[in-house]
Amino acid sequence: MPLRLRRFDDVNAFLDASTPFLVEREAEHNLIFGVASTLRDDPGQYTAPAYLATVDDGERVVMAALRTPPFSLVLSETDDPDAVGLLAQDTVDMDLDRVQGAIDVVRAYVSQRQSLGGPPADRVLGERIYRLQQVIRPRPVSGFMRLANPGDRDLIAQWVFDFMSEALGEDDRSGAEASADRWVAGHGGSLYLWEDDASAVSLAGVRGPTPHGIRVGPVYTPPEVRGRGYASALVAAASQAQLDSGRTFVFLFTNIENPTANRIYQAIGFEPVRDIDVYEFRP
Repeated sequence: MPLRLRRFDDVNAFLDASTPFLVEREAEHNLIFGVASTLRDDPGQYTAPAYLATVDDGERVVMAALRTPPFSLVLSETDDPDAVGLLAQDTVDMDLDRVQGAIDVVRAYVSQRQSLGGPPADRVLGERIYRLQQVIRPRPVSGFMRLANPGDRDLIAQWVFDFMSEALGEDDRSGAEASADRWVAGHGGSLYLWEDDASAVSLAGVRGPTPHGIRVGPVYTPPEVRGRGYASALVAAASQAQLDSGRTFVFLFTNIENPTANRIYQAIGFEPVRDIDVYEFRP
């Protein structure tokens, strides 16, 4: 039986169809789960219709993809190379800036989409997915974790902007402002700050629930107070809070070219799962 591609107009129908497939590799698919949950619970965050699709082999899903414009197309894992070609064909005319996924999957997608007449693309970012099931307590540091409140809004906006610029190479002031407003309002997640000597010194967000876990991100500490253990303490405390609430896993993404981040997260219990690449299409 030939493969077939299905598009979905409703995120709940997409999740009903794809979850049994996606949950088999929950860590690898934590971003798809997280974005879909936001689309379900806070649809006003997005201003254009989402692209939601699966590739099916009979009754069995073998690949899934999701996009909430203007963000990247996110590809699932797949063990069927023909599924990649179907997605490339279905999205070749899409006005698409970026695509991301497991290294081999996204590379095949970019190549096949270009062979169908799509533009070439360049790798612009490499990330690593981590999974935590038990926190290893870091060395003690002064201060404590607290939830962000409306009085932190301007600080959050600046730090989110700095994070996006440093980690993602983005210059999006309005996006950072909107993100700060959502965090303060508690839409789709919780934002924690580490406070020391009456000042906030580090930030960590928690959002994007999956069937058994949730994702930490962004994580940001201003350069002038780095190296003091604040981020480690904050991520460890925020992760422990998620495990204590009944979640089995905590996930996060790192830039694979940032050895410090990769080292400190592994030191508090995060285990590397999968490397992914982000490609940007040329105009």
